[in-house]
Amino acid sequence: MKFVFLLIIFAFMIPLGNAQNLLKERIWKIPPRKKSIYLDQGVFHGPVSTSKSRLEKVRHSFTKKNGYERVVFDFNTNEIPKIYGHLSSNDGKLYFDLFNTTINSKIGSFGTSKFVKDLNFYPITEDTLSVEVKLKQKANVDIFYLENPGRMVVDIKE
Repeated sequence: MKFVFLLIIFAFMIPLGNAQNLLKERIWKIPPRKKSIYLDQGVFHGPVSTSKSRLEKVRHSFTKKNGYERVVFDFNTNEIPKIYGHLSSNDGKLYFDLFNTTINSKIGSFGTSKFVKDLNFYPITEDTLSVEVKLKQKANVDIFYLENPGRMVVDIKE
């Protein structure tokens, strides 16, 4: 009887051991300027904005001299929306949610990138947009924002 009880307890504990604990992740606030502090994992959040915005376009460029690829998310407002996200370079993914944000229906192909394999948009609700950035390899990122117009900038390097 004790053996069966122990099997049941272990059956429930094994999945918990493999679950991701976001409380152990580094949590940082997205700064309003480039800091050149590159991270490979963690949870991040942006400023609290109540204005409605629209993601107008996503652009990117790689400069060998700088050693990083810059991905810029352009919004139609002067400030960026409220953002929560997670970076896991071990999984090769960067996720973030944009609140009070819709997407321009004309956003097209992302094109060829040095570090980004795929860029996916998921409208979760009428005014919440989830973005998934799949990376080609393990990488480090520096995330910051700029205002007037609102832009979120993601610099990616090895």
